[in-house]
Amino acid sequence: MSEDQGTIVASREGGAGIVRLNRPRALNALDLGMVRAMRSALRDFLADPAVALVILEAEGERAFCAGGDIRAVAASGRARDGIAEAFWREEYELIAHLARAPKPVVALADGIVMGGGAGLVMHLRHRVATERVRFAMPEVGIGFLPDVGATYRLPRLGGAFGCYLGLTGETVEAGDALAAGLFDRCVPSDRTAALRAALVAVEPGADGAAVDEVIAAYAAPLGAPLQERHGEAIAAAFGREDPCAIEAALSAMTDDANHGDFAARTLAAMRARSPWSMGLTNALLKAGADSGTLEECLVREFRAACHCLRVADFHEGVRAAVIDKDRNPIWPSREADWRAPPLSDVLAEHPGRPDPVFGG
Repeated sequence: MSEDQGTIVASREGGAGIVRLNRPRALNALDLGMVRAMRSALRDFLADPAVALVILEAEGERAFCAGGDIRAVAASGRARDGIAEAFWREEYELIAHLARAPKPVVALADGIVMGGGAGLVMHLRHRVATERVRFAMPEVGIGFLPDVGATYRLPRLGGAFGCYLGLTGETVEAGDALAAGLFDRCVPSDRTAALRAALVAVEPGADGAAVDEVIAAYAAPLGAPLQERHGEAIAAAFGREDPCAIEAALSAMTDDANHGDFAARTLAAMRARSPWSMGLTNALLKAGADSGTLEECLVREFRAACHCLRVADFHEGVRAAVIDKDRNPIWPSREADWRAPPLSDVLAEHPGRPDPVFGG
């Protein structure tokens, strides 16, 4: 079976169902059509008894997936045509389906893994990164929030590393993402073709342990330079209550002989981010830490994402990032008279805007 749906290519190779993101010129950024094509392919592969496992991969070496198509999402928000809401709803349903898949799903990630791309990977049981992976949840830099289940996954990382990722939007190398628990194995890029061939040869009925044994045969250790050098500082600063307390802790570290440069860089990064986004992200990470399921967090994220369509910071962030590309957002939420909306309003259920539905 081979089905070319343009930006998603679904095919059968041996015992593997292959789902390939095929939009390399856009860094494999996701849109609604891609999400729907992936859902269709996944449904078919999981129902096919001849398919042992599913492989998620991407065309090109630059990016596995750089996230959602935020230009299209912002345009939909301005037009009020419902496409943005449909994209998030169906994307989050896809992520939950991947996380609960009854067959092994293996992500082979190379290059950029950010935003929606991270969502496709970080909830799976078989998450493979090459040494070229660069991981980030950069949404606080565009007036948005770490979504795609990040508010479930990030609070569960040790040493407040998830809070660091969510509140700074900074990019980390493959080894740090691996050490944090966002990937399971590093397979060097010169071994991925051999690993892929071995996965294709897996027989139907193989369980997760058997698949992990195949992956482990090609894996190699990888250092975590950021956590090895500054893990102590990250835990001390990002274990604080809120962004203001975190910034104060970083400011107090700037003269530290070991962590001063890191603290200064991180403080500068946070001061360039959207205050609206950081406040919302902090609240959602705390709520996520207390949530029992991924799905509960995805519903909360969906409501918050839809609210962002009405927030000036989001449209200013998108303008600066992908429209004018000046990388210099002027955040409305930094104005002295700006007031954040109540969290209860942000997370309110809206008639006529159904939440994501999971299962089935």
